[in-house]
Amino acid sequence: MKKNTLTFLFLLLFTCLFGQLTITVSEIPSNTPASDKVYIAGNFNAWSPSATELVKKSDGSYSVTLNPNAGTVEYKYTRGTWASVEGNANGTFLANRKINYAGSAQSVDNKILTWEDKGISGGGTNPNSSAASNVKIIKTDFFMPQFNRYRRIWVCFPKDYDSNLTKKYPVMYLHDGQNLFDKTTSFSGEWKVDETLNTLFDQGDKGCIVVGIDNGGANRIAEYTPYVNAKYGGGDGEKYVDFLISTLKPYIDQNYRTLSDRENTGIGGSSLGGLISFYAAMKNQNVYGKALIFSPSFWWNNAIYSLVQTEGKKENMKIFLMAGGSEEADDDVVIKTQKMYDDLLAKGFSSSEIKFATHEDGQHSEWYWAREFGAAYKWLWSSTVSAKEAQIIDFQLFPNPATHFLTIQFSKKESVNAEIFGIDGKRYLSQTVQSNDRINISTLGKGQYFLVVKNGERKAFVVK
Repeated sequence: MKKNTLTFLFLLLFTCLFGQLTITVSEIPSNTPASDKVYIAGNFNAWSPSATELVKKSDGSYSVTLNPNAGTVEYKYTRGTWASVEGNANGTFLANRKINYAGSAQSVDNKILTWEDKGISGGGTNPNSSAASNVKIIKTDFFMPQFNRYRRIWVCFPKDYDSNLTKKYPVMYLHDGQNLFDKTTSFSGEWKVDETLNTLFDQGDKGCIVVGIDNGGANRIAEYTPYVNAKYGGGDGEKYVDFLISTLKPYIDQNYRTLSDRENTGIGGSSLGGLISFYAAMKNQNVYGKALIFSPSFWWNNAIYSLVQTEGKKENMKIFLMAGGSEEADDDVVIKTQKMYDDLLAKGFSSSEIKFATHEDGQHSEWYWAREFGAAYKWLWSSTVSAKEAQIIDFQLFPNPATHFLTIQFSKKESVNAEIFGIDGKRYLSQTVQSNDRINISTLGKGQYFLVVKNGERKAFVVK
């Protein structure tokens, strides 16, 4: 028994001396909130931003001891979320740190230069930011219950948003948010969405709210792919789309003056962001009426073509497809996008609903998408409602909660179109009503619903 105990202690000591990686952070940014903890996320803990906490020492440094597999260890530091990940000296994107770990006792010392959400000034705004003043980061840690993680969310407001308080606006949801507005957060250049929209507004455009969702870094591929690829994996796209529809869109509609109906709701992105945008639009034609699809990764899985065959056309839509002639030849981006255009026409979409643009010099790059964003936006939103139509129609619903009938009351004399949606975005009813008309809701199950009138104004009610 004593011999076994000594053997166990020897093995434990051997493991401690020869099988651990100790990482020390000797310096953190001066603008780090005093109450915040420091975490390490990497390929040894499934890139969880809050699973592995560093221990703060009496000298102000932080330390953690790991037992990873021998090989390349990749990692980054966070304050518990990907929105609060470390940045480079300019407060922007920092590539993964890497260690060649031999499997024996090893020590590494690091310094954290900045946090992406704090920049280099300590106030959360990078002084080198190129974002316009009407671009706001509304949350650095927007919770994604579908994944149990967090995300930074940007909103670009129309120039008259704060001055015209009765006006409501269409909304477009765009992926890879860090690349849309600010060169200091972009991977390889920004789309200049804010500058383009502000210029168009000055030229008479009625305005549109653009919501930018940061990609998930190490989780980007999984979130932006609705199907598994034999080589690259992925396949969490359905959950990501559910996050957009069930979590993010209700929050945006509740907190900002939006036209929330499908005709005034768009989605878009590039590359894998284009793939997931197309998937979301086709699967949820009752939610999205417009889609901006730049350089889409239709090569990921041919199931995306089967989706068009099974879903077909359910609603009138506008889809802008674009691919550059100088993109990666192996991916056949132009050929595959042309095929999708042809398939959509074959399934009943008209040529006025689907546009395919290609440019010989177009590359798989932010500069190309930035250059063409304005033209795509103008084509997609050319039929948005006028400023007069966008004024709020004040109406009342009673009783609330209701059981069999719901009465709508408003001041306008003419008839209006009213639609009922569930919190899942599904449309359950559409009919023309006048003030004091009763709407039969006896077929609706118990739960919360929204009644939306023709200009996008909505009110919630409960069926019990």
